[in-house]
Amino acid sequence: MGFLDTIFNAINDLTWGWALIPFLVVLGVFFTIASGFAQFRFFKRMFRVLRSDADADPSRISARAALFVSVGGRVGGGNIAGVAVAITAGGPGAVFWMWAIALIGMCSALIEATLAQLYKRTEPGGDYRGGPARSIIHGLGENYRWLAIIYSVCLIASFAIGFNAFQGNTVAGAALDSLSIPRIYTGVVLSLATGVIVFGGIHRIAKAADVVVPVMAIGYLGMALLIIVMNLTSLPGVIIDIVANAFGFREAVAGGVGAAIAQGLRRGLFSNEAGLGSAPNVAATAYVRHPVSQGITQSFSVFIDTILICSCTAFIILLGDVYVPGADGVDGVILTQQSMVSHVGAWAQYYLTAAIFLFSFSSIMYNYYLGENALSFMTDSMTARNILRVAIMAIVFLGAVAPGATFVFSFSDPMMGILAVVNLLALMMLFPVALRIINDYRAQLNSGIKRPVFDPAKFPDLDTDPTAWPDAPKA
Repeated sequence: MGFLDTIFNAINDLTWGWALIPFLVVLGVFFTIASGFAQFRFFKRMFRVLRSDADADPSRISARAALFVSVGGRVGGGNIAGVAVAITAGGPGAVFWMWAIALIGMCSALIEATLAQLYKRTEPGGDYRGGPARSIIHGLGENYRWLAIIYSVCLIASFAIGFNAFQGNTVAGAALDSLSIPRIYTGVVLSLATGVIVFGGIHRIAKAADVVVPVMAIGYLGMALLIIVMNLTSLPGVIIDIVANAFGFREAVAGGVGAAIAQGLRRGLFSNEAGLGSAPNVAATAYVRHPVSQGITQSFSVFIDTILICSCTAFIILLGDVYVPGADGVDGVILTQQSMVSHVGAWAQYYLTAAIFLFSFSSIMYNYYLGENALSFMTDSMTARNILRVAIMAIVFLGAVAPGATFVFSFSDPMMGILAVVNLLALMMLFPVALRIINDYRAQLNSGIKRPVFDPAKFPDLDTDPTAWPDAPKA
């Protein structure tokens, strides 16, 4: 085990340690400039996905359903515990840099989701499958299959296994601390609930997300709004504090502006997953008229995760009196919990436990689908798929009942590091293709077309699946 830990730590140092975060930032800035600031140009269109579409086919995954599944995945423990860790280690200034990386990451999310849609394939049952592995094969060619397989293996190892163990651990810990519920009971309930959803496939996951995600997001936003209103006179001072600490005008913690930047960027990227190659797997399932439509939707998902949900946690902490800059004390979810209690009373700890359950459960559904999609790229075996489902239930249970079982998910970060490197390499090579598709979408808007339609015939050099675009003009 010690030998494996050494290997995983070395991989983690080579990726997240010094190379990957600057790479993600630089590439995000490049995508933003080269695409003509697409995430800002299309910002107003992002909100259209929240409307119900009267023409939507109930047998297909809608753009809104794909949005809710991806939001459910991006929004997890990191939005509650991760933000608290960033503020503790980097000071209030970390929040500013979290916002900055989200605005840049919105473009990375748009690009990777657009490519996933472009190269998606129609399944025999009429559903769509896609994602970075299939984008690599159909966009770069069969010579890169080895790269797609590395991506798929890392996706299963990091999200389906490691992060699901972490989510189970988070829920069980919160239930034990606030409700004194033994970990084994939480593990059984969470594992069975997971089984009910994952054995129903992507359609059941989408239906569950359509209920769970709005409830958890609106509920958490509502609590944060209540706390902000209660402390409205203190809000300007908190915002000034965030900006002043971000640029080193006030030193909140050791490390000053460097700590603020490092923690803000790191926690922001971990939370919204922009450019990491996870959310495109879900984005590809949606039935849309143009690939960029789902790209815009996934860009909106990053906005919801970081600009809205993470900001809620930040304001809950910074408007309270539990957090003391530079002091060693409470950290992580405990800091968020105690800050909420200081604002509205002891009942808030139970509210937060319920929120953590919903956040984590939505992440488990999302993480399972990422694993299933990666597995489907390597094999069509239903037996293999069912084994994965049972394994996910077992992993969730194990993570819940074994508080010290860090060996189960200690490899998640290095595996996600490799995953991100592979995805970013593919994005760099396929960006010219994505830019052509964005320009096609923009040209249709400029010509007065309110809802652009993708026509595969206009791009005969691309390996697309014409059956995935039923709205295309008929020849």
